[in-house]
Amino acid sequence: MEQQKFVWHDRYNIGVEAIDREHRKLFSIMNKLSAYGGENDEKSRWAYQEGIKFFKGHAMKHFAEEEMYMVSIGYEGYETHRRLHDIFRQKTLPEIEKELMLTKYSPEAVDHFLGVCAGWLIGHTLTEDRAIKGGVSSRWVDLLPEEEQALMKKTILQLLKELFQLDARVISESYGGEKFGNGIYYRMVYGSDKREKWEFFLVFEERLLVNTVGSIVDSDSDTVNVMMMNATRYIARQFVERILEHFPTEGQLELKEENLLSYKKFDRMFERQNPQSSLLFDTGKGYFAYCMLAPHLLEDPASPALQAENAMAEILKYLEENRAENENGGKKKILVVDDSAMILQAMTGLLEQDYEVQTAKSGVAAIRSMTLDKPDLVLLDYEMPVCNGQQVLEMIRAEEAFRDTPVIFLTGTVDKERIQKILPLKPAGYLLKTIPPQEIRAAVAEFFSKRG
Repeated sequence: MEQQKFVWHDRYNIGVEAIDREHRKLFSIMNKLSAYGGENDEKSRWAYQEGIKFFKGHAMKHFAEEEMYMVSIGYEGYETHRRLHDIFRQKTLPEIEKELMLTKYSPEAVDHFLGVCAGWLIGHTLTEDRAIKGGVSSRWVDLLPEEEQALMKKTILQLLKELFQLDARVISESYGGEKFGNGIYYRMVYGSDKREKWEFFLVFEERLLVNTVGSIVDSDSDTVNVMMMNATRYIARQFVERILEHFPTEGQLELKEENLLSYKKFDRMFERQNPQSSLLFDTGKGYFAYCMLAPHLLEDPASPALQAENAMAEILKYLEENRAENENGGKKKILVVDDSAMILQAMTGLLEQDYEVQTAKSGVAAIRSMTLDKPDLVLLDYEMPVCNGQQVLEMIRAEEAFRDTPVIFLTGTVDKERIQKILPLKPAGYLLKTIPPQEIRAAVAEFFSKRG
């Protein structure tokens, strides 16, 4: 390893002296670790071990101070930013520390540790940290909720095991598009007639393909060739389509577009989009990154633009749909409150045929929705971040106009202690998210039936 491997640039400064000073200090510590040399004797191992302890302690202190600063200025992106800190300190760092201990602080493992830390620090500084000062928008404003992230990770790890017999591990849940090794960058876009769009970036380190796909096609090549690339394309399709089985889709999905990208093109495309999931894996035979964008899960697509040739038809269609929507007066109104866009979409699809369904992603949004159009029933997620279900129900009960509105909790688990806490708030019941959809629909129908 060469001395002064990591170079601080002025563009890394975000304009907050206390934060910039700490970032420079972290770079300085990494350079000192890099300067210890490539020896693997007892003295070097001790130096690495003490240096990495110092780096980790300093990083934890910096995260805490940065979070205090964000709170002090009332930064709106605090929760997302803190969550990324948590991912790094609770998952990424322990994983790469484990590798250091298993290899007894080998120079290669130290090099890996420093590379991951430098890549994370640079990417985080140029996006999330600069967003604190309004320099850029954070990439991670639309991350999937933790429940869906956990499902995604579990599915990918299982697929890597099934397809390639690899015991992979997640080393980052906020991969920022950084380059690792010689990479193959593959993009796939799936769409349906329901205006859904799913976009995937799969990044393979070349040696991963040589070690896995190369053995499948019985290739002796030590570099990626045409046969490996074609095999990889179709394996990647199966990989993505297996993942899509776990998420609700309205129409029949088809592969609309696929591209092989240079790193520069990948970096440009990645830079201007907000991935809902962005994971980096160490497979033991090379790195693999998985990025997913599904904008239709987060917002309604705009209606067709009105132009001279379509204006009359679109206006007639709009008036008919609007009239039908307004004539839905006989339907009961249900408000679904959940921080997960996927859950909201799934619940809407499940209930909208029989009920008028509104959705909200937070307690504040729920109160606003109820003020504008009081529902007959609220289905409320208990495990929301920032403001949980109990707090939202307290807000609802505090408003005289909503005090008698029935609320049923949607929850992953039902425990007696939790029930005891919220009994005074008089919830109308509980529904486990894990039960089959038809049972949720039946429970809602039974609720309204009992109320006459």
